[in-house]
Amino acid sequence: MAETECKKQLARFGEEIRKARKKLKPKTSQEDFAELCGLHRTYIGQIERGEKNISFVNIVRVADALKIPVSEIFRNAKL
Repeated sequence: MAETECKKQLARFGEEIRKARKKLKPKTSQEDFAELCGLHRTYIGQIERGEKNISFVNIVRVADALKIPVSEIFRNAKL
């Protein structure tokens, strides 16, 4: 797979995380969400912008904080 296609998929994945975070009640900032995940705020921002290749362990942490299955993130991003 070409690197540009991988970057597009990473951006879609990050966008799905951002959408799911914004649906949380009460509304959750990147900073608050990062704390829920046990990750740094700048790292969450990089993930949401598709700049970071997130590890599986951190995908699980993010999904747990979003209270959704990991598969839902992938499915919604059409990956």
